[in-house]
Amino acid sequence: MKIDFKTVDEYIASFPKDIQQILLQMRKTIMDHAPDTKEKIAYGMPAYHFKGKPLVYFGGFQKHIGFYATPTGHSQFEAQLASYKQGKGSVQFPLQQPIPYELIGKIVEYRVAEALEKLK
Repeated sequence: MKIDFKTVDEYIASFPKDIQQILLQMRKTIMDHAPDTKEKIAYGMPAYHFKGKPLVYFGGFQKHIGFYATPTGHSQFEAQLASYKQGKGSVQFPLQQPIPYELIGKIVEYRVAEALEKLK
């Protein structure tokens, strides 16, 4: 059953408490490293846009947190992400391992810098 969430708060609240804490920390990490982003739901998950352009997305799943910083956020950090399962434009952070919030912050900062460069 697919649920259409209107806000990121609704999305996060739909998960068990332990997963909510991880999702809240993901949100905080993104907002701390990109305070001028706009938060919304896109593709059924939290999405962050900067100056109208997609920056990053994340989603909660049964066994992992999906993170999407396509296309360049993944290729630029290929070595740091090598130990995680990846798909085209996605990386999976297993719930049974510590979530690499510091790395996520660096990826977000990179995507912001990249967006600013494109605006020049």
